[in-house]
Amino acid sequence: MSTPAQVRARVEWLRREIERHNRLYYVLDAPEIPDVEFDSLFRELQALEAAHPALTSPDSPTQRVGAPVQGGLAPVAHAVPMLSLNNALSEQEVAAFDRRVREALGVDVVEYAAEPKFDGLAVSLTYERGRLAVGATRGDGYAGEDVTANLRTLPSVPLVLAAMQGAPALLEVRGEVIMLKRDFASLNAQQRSRGEKEFVNPRNAAAGALRQLDPRITAGRRLRFLAYGIARFEGTGMPAERHSRQMEWLESLHLPASPRRQVVRGLDGLLAYYAQTGTARASLPYEIDGVVYKVDDLAQQRRLGYVSRAPRFAVAHKFPAEEAVTEVLDIGVQVGRTGALTPVARLRPVFVGGVTVTNATLHNEDEVRRKDVRVGDTVVVRRAGDVIPEVVRILPEERPAHAREFRMPTHCPVCGSAVRRGEDEAVARCTAGLFCPAQRKQALLHFASRRAMDIEGLGEKLVDQLVQSGRVRSPTDIYRLEAADLAGMDRMGEKSAANLAAAIAASRAPSLARFVYALGIRNVGESTARDLARSFGDIGTLLQADAQRLLQVPDVGPVVARSIAEFFGEPHNRQVVKELLGLGVAPRMEVVAAGATSSPLQGRTFVLTGTLSSMSRDEAKARIEAAGGKVSGSVSKKTDYVVAGADPGSKYDKAVSLSLRILDEAGLLELLQANSPEVKS
Repeated sequence: MSTPAQVRARVEWLRREIERHNRLYYVLDAPEIPDVEFDSLFRELQALEAAHPALTSPDSPTQRVGAPVQGGLAPVAHAVPMLSLNNALSEQEVAAFDRRVREALGVDVVEYAAEPKFDGLAVSLTYERGRLAVGATRGDGYAGEDVTANLRTLPSVPLVLAAMQGAPALLEVRGEVIMLKRDFASLNAQQRSRGEKEFVNPRNAAAGALRQLDPRITAGRRLRFLAYGIARFEGTGMPAERHSRQMEWLESLHLPASPRRQVVRGLDGLLAYYAQTGTARASLPYEIDGVVYKVDDLAQQRRLGYVSRAPRFAVAHKFPAEEAVTEVLDIGVQVGRTGALTPVARLRPVFVGGVTVTNATLHNEDEVRRKDVRVGDTVVVRRAGDVIPEVVRILPEERPAHAREFRMPTHCPVCGSAVRRGEDEAVARCTAGLFCPAQRKQALLHFASRRAMDIEGLGEKLVDQLVQSGRVRSPTDIYRLEAADLAGMDRMGEKSAANLAAAIAASRAPSLARFVYALGIRNVGESTARDLARSFGDIGTLLQADAQRLLQVPDVGPVVARSIAEFFGEPHNRQVVKELLGLGVAPRMEVVAAGATSSPLQGRTFVLTGTLSSMSRDEAKARIEAAGGKVSGSVSKKTDYVVAGADPGSKYDKAVSLSLRILDEAGLLELLQANSPEVKS
């Protein structure tokens, strides 16, 4: 039987009306009818669809709460990568961003689209001929997870675009899924009433809800979607000249975006928007951790382009780290790989920047004295860069009478050996070296790490077992281990033990540079280790070198020379090296490609900053060195090239301030190709 026309018309009207009220409630915060009236409309639609199954449609609002997804979440490859943004943490860094944009475009003033940086989960929505086809998480930027069924449950996500007449053949929208503060508070109240674990912050609650295998759980979490850009478009009608116009167009399709968007002019406009948003931050209904600036003119965006995984035309201006007040319960000491003793404040647990903090670094004894931190003090704690907890300052008016000053111990709290502090050093150190269990574990992990001896499988938990059992006391004992010994360790089967034994055997022929770096000599990083390997050629000659000879090595100054001489001057360190050689460890020199000495890059100094997409840092260094260049860890006037990948740090801005030549990844590859040495067979 055919469905009566009046029933079809009523169903279509109900769907439009319910979606309109969903938008009024969830997007515009301006409901027109009470919940009971909305529920009546919804139940009527459910009843009509049940009575006339032919009218059931996946676009109906009754289908927003679906059945559980079968199996795990399927992967979705992003046709256009979901790139990250570079961060600016200060006004100076924002000024540097604006200057780079203006200089690249050759203009005096740039107009920017500014909006809050939501603390949520990035997603993409793909519409085909106006209907939601695929929804995916950001994932690693190149592939995410298919969460279409879950996104369909969000009332703020239109299942069908408002303008179906002339709808684009394809529209991919990028945005953020968030949970409002009030909904987060309500969710945690429910968790408490059920005796279940509370969520840490709205972002974690939103991310967990969106990645559920059961869309009904997602539907119960009251998530919101806010668009921030367009990735792909096929059709007509989309504004093509400005980002701000595109956002207005998305809103006309009932795709919600931030109501706090603004177009501002120049640096003054950027900083004014940042200040204005920061002032309003606490009163906003959602969590934000900064603001985002994008060049508004799309033609200018295309001219600026991208640096690896980030656009040149946009930046995220982060808010300062959040702070909280708590009490110092004690001040302990941690012993690091090099024997450095670091004071650590043991805190009364406090919630800062989305996590519970119980420890905060005090850096060194001088810093404790400068801040006058005492046990019993009330202190301000900050998560520096939203990552590392630190004590910012004390509140002297809150100091109790029993507050106790900190004293650096004279003996190592781990092994009892003497603690020494150099004349010109801020750091006190345990003198036991590899004999200290605290240093032993870290020294062994460093020795086995990928950039050192590269012993795959020798991780932290296994090293803990080997040290605690007494089987490994120094790196030499690693080469005495056999598969049978390893198989007896916790969580080590015969196959894993055999693989690790093979990795240990394979590590016996490292380059001399890797071997020197693996020894963990203070102040000797990878670059210095390579310089030493080039200058001395073999480990025997290096062992005999005094401070004067070491000073002849490029970039080795008095401090580094003294560290190396002191290390090899210790009999037990020399014994470790001798035993390693006796156990078959044979450091080798890397072959320098023929022609490198005559390369135009010979002697040129490079500095790498940020992440490269087509090769690792190690690979980039190797290729630069094969072409005759040198890689340094710091920027100076003597630097010839600064290679900037994704998320470059302060080295980039220093390079700009010194007017140094800056290459992106493509520029580096072009330079290396033009100067690649001829390898003779």
